[in-house]
Amino acid sequence: MTAPLQIRPARPFDAAFAVPLMQATIGRIGLALTGAESDTGAARVLLGFFPLRDNRLSHTHTLIAEGPGRPLGLAVAYPGSEAQALDAPFRERLRALGLPDRIDPEATPGELYLDTLAVVEEARGQGVGGRLLGAVAARARELGLSRVGLLAGEANPAARLYERHGYRAAGERVVAGGRYRHLVLELT
Repeated sequence: MTAPLQIRPARPFDAAFAVPLMQATIGRIGLALTGAESDTGAARVLLGFFPLRDNRLSHTHTLIAEGPGRPLGLAVAYPGSEAQALDAPFRERLRALGLPDRIDPEATPGELYLDTLAVVEEARGQGVGGRLLGAVAARARELGLSRVGLLAGEANPAARLYERHGYRAAGERVVAGGRYRHLVLELT
């Protein structure tokens, strides 16, 4: 990236940038969390959740990578030990819709769980994702956590990025009907 890049905490007003990028990245998981039938429907629901606290896709768990005058990417990460509580608002929504409120576990206690890493298409390959991964690792250390974990689908183009940054396979999980590799970065 030739221009300066700043990583900053997200604010509620970042929803218009963050939510469509999040849903484009998490896909079927966003559908399962919201009970929506389309990406557009899920994004509409997530626009309501992003400004709120105490849910996994809140601005309070999101970092924004910003280039000159505009956001370029984001990372959503939260302690794995808080995952159950952070999913409570989504379970409540599913119950209100008359849907089963089971949400497949993604995060593991003891890790900072990287829920979503996304970079706008025109900024990919310019180091934005790597900088966000570094910021997430720094956040884990600040919280006293010794590892960062994430789930990556088989066809995830970011898998090479994760491997270059030291993430290693630690098992598999099925979430929202999809199979994912659990990757872990051990912090020293």
